[in-house]
Amino acid sequence: MQQQRSLLGRLGHSIVTFFDSREFNSGDPDEGPYTVEPRQFVPYIIMHAGCLGVIWVGWSWVAVAVAAFLYFLRMFAITGFYHRYFSHKTFETSRFGQFLLALVGNSAAQRGPIWWASQHRRHHAHSDQPEDPHSPVEHSLYWAHFGWLTVRRNMAIDWRMVPDLAKYPELRFLDRFDGLVPFALGFALFFLGWGLNTWAPSLGTSGFQMLVWGFFISTVVLFHATCTINSLAHWFGSRRYETKDASRNNVFLALLTMGEGWHNNHHRYPGSTRQGFYWWEIDLTYYGLKMLSWVGLIWNLRKVPAHILEQGRSAIANVKAAAGNLTSSPTPASA
Repeated sequence: MQQQRSLLGRLGHSIVTFFDSREFNSGDPDEGPYTVEPRQFVPYIIMHAGCLGVIWVGWSWVAVAVAAFLYFLRMFAITGFYHRYFSHKTFETSRFGQFLLALVGNSAAQRGPIWWASQHRRHHAHSDQPEDPHSPVEHSLYWAHFGWLTVRRNMAIDWRMVPDLAKYPELRFLDRFDGLVPFALGFALFFLGWGLNTWAPSLGTSGFQMLVWGFFISTVVLFHATCTINSLAHWFGSRRYETKDASRNNVFLALLTMGEGWHNNHHRYPGSTRQGFYWWEIDLTYYGLKMLSWVGLIWNLRKVPAHILEQGRSAIANVKAAAGNLTSSPTPASA
């Protein structure tokens, strides 16, 4: 009985910390061993288990369309807002605009903007070194993709990395209660499906079907797609720039993540709003941010310096020249 109470207590504590992450945010990211805490798996188990609901709720075109829409909207929020704005400040916005960006990004269920930026800035400061929180070079692909999220010390905010963000109480609120916005999104999706089932039954959807597809499936796919940049983008692809880490450019990951797959470009110059440096490198997030600048929500999008673009063109020319030499080499005469 005592063991059951202890288990229920730990489960209850995990649920509480899902909504109030103050305990994690107040830790020290430089202290403690890399020890996996089983309770850290609870939110991820719930999210993945929710996807299995598709067995009972089935599917409809409207539910799949909502899931796809929310995938791309929230991927744009993570790549454009959490990454390119909060982590690197590659453009400017107003304080109210900043809060809106944080709110939409928070709906992706990848914790708050301050924590996200803190971890990403640590990654860039120590990329593929022992202090990197999610290096596949120092650890493993599993660690970089997911394992690092199950360790207590990586759940803490390194406040030294984010003094520019820590001064905003509204951002600190979103970080402390980082489960509220995703929870509200799930409720909204359920009632959307319920409403469509009531007033437009011909669409063939329901509250639970919309919850499973629009929230659970869309969020889990979004999570794993985002994590591929931490893992696969440091293992597979080409290296145009000789950076101090193992970052690589990967066109497939760029399409999957709306531009983040140009990872070697990004590590060469993180301060650019655009990560697909050249016109043929598709960067959907940059195109979206450009449109937001046209309507005045954001401004001062930072460009790639000319000398870095020229350095990249030289690298491309060298690769082409090397390939040409290989194809034009004379075939030795047979004996």
